[in-house]
Amino acid sequence: MTNPKLEQLTPQNSVLLFIDHQPQMAFGVVNIDRQMLKNNVVALAKSAKLFDVPTILTTVETQSFSGPMWPELLDVFPQAPVLERTSMNSWDDKKVRDAVGATGRKKLIISGLWTGVCVNHAAFSAMLDGYELYVVEDACGGTSEVAHRASMDRMIQAGVVPLT
Repeated sequence: MTNPKLEQLTPQNSVLLFIDHQPQMAFGVVNIDRQMLKNNVVALAKSAKLFDVPTILTTVETQSFSGPMWPELLDVFPQAPVLERTSMNSWDDKKVRDAVGATGRKKLIISGLWTGVCVNHAAFSAMLDGYELYVVEDACGGTSEVAHRASMDRMIQAGVVPLT
C-alpha cells in the first residue's frame, strides 16, 4: 500500500489555489507580519508560474467589503481570470470547483486569508471531494495567532499537509 502524501509535489501533479488575498482581508491578519505574508504569497505565486503549476485566483465580495486582489499577485498572473465569489467557502462556488477539477490534478495547494475560515472551509470541502490538501502555512493569515494555530492543527489532524 502506498501513501499518496509521501509522493512529492510536482508541477505535473499539483494545482495551486489562492483565496482572498485582498486588502480588507489582510487588514485582519495578525499572526504574521502583513508585509512578510505578502512577500511569501508573491514568492509562492512566482514559483508556481516559473514551474508552470496551474494556478487559480479567487476573491470574495470585492465591491462591497474586501477590495480587489493584491496588485502584486495579479502582476504575476496578469492574464489569469479572478473568480469572484459571495460565499466564504470558495469550494461552495461551482466556478472554483470546476477550475480546480479541469486541471485533472488531485494535489491541491492552498494559500489564503483567513486560515480559520476561508482556508479551513475550502480545505475540508475539497478533501470530501477526494483531493489531497496542502496548506502553505506562511502564505496564510489568521485573525489571531491562536485562531491560525488552532485552524492549522485542526486541518493537520484531518490529514492536511502543512507547507512553508
